[in-house]
Amino acid sequence: MRILFIGDIISKPGRKALREGLYDLRSSRDIDLVIGNVENAAGIFGITDKVIKEIKSAGVDVMTSGNHVWDKREGIALLDTRDDIIRPANYPPMVPGKGFTIKEYNGIRVAVINIQGRIFMTPIDCPFRAMDDVLKTIPRDTVVRIVDFHAEATSEKIAMGYYLDGRVSAVIGTHTHVQTADERILSLGTAYLTDAGMTGPIDSVIGVKKEQIIDKFITGIPTRMNVAHGDSMINGVMIDVNDNTGKAHAIERIHIEIRDNSQGGDF
Repeated sequence: MRILFIGDIISKPGRKALREGLYDLRSSRDIDLVIGNVENAAGIFGITDKVIKEIKSAGVDVMTSGNHVWDKREGIALLDTRDDIIRPANYPPMVPGKGFTIKEYNGIRVAVINIQGRIFMTPIDCPFRAMDDVLKTIPRDTVVRIVDFHAEATSEKIAMGYYLDGRVSAVIGTHTHVQTADERILSLGTAYLTDAGMTGPIDSVIGVKKEQIIDKFITGIPTRMNVAHGDSMINGVMIDVNDNTGKAHAIERIHIEIRDNSQGGDF
């Protein structure tokens, strides 16, 4: 099975990049399943019903998220009504949504799991113990298991990769919006990448207009953040997984640039 994991989709430019580039990528590379992180998909922070429908129509099958999935009330409601959007599993059990979902594609059952780091982030439940609990819940015959670890610290992400080696098919990091170059297959068969990057505007500071972020660094004063526009990119990673064992046998970073000089609003 070939799976494409797409890095954090940033607002309107990211969604437009998917509309224009995902179909060709999916068909030319014989991709069976597309997973994308959507926590920044609507106006930088959060999700809405309209935005999720747009991303689904572009070809994304399962959507993961992170700490910003709570930023729009409408988006929070979607977590209880759709089984193709998940939130980090290590939030308290009473919050809306689920931390994993199991889907069947071409006769193969795939578990997609979402967890969130704690270093430099909200101090929620331990992601390592949360993963142990999730793996106890997933049926043993669902051997293809993809983990989105939404975390800030590279050390925490790398540690999670080794912790889950041999127990899941892939551990892919999200959240920093900067694609790393450390993709590899770990010794027990788990594909690993510290961060998949972002799908959004190239000429930006992690998706935001660069002038605004530079001004914030220089002055120290909080500023409004607007999505940048112009040329965009699709960042992600493609993983080949053995359908019978769940072991990964290939991993490849994806970086596609899409030229677009049109302008638009932040949303």
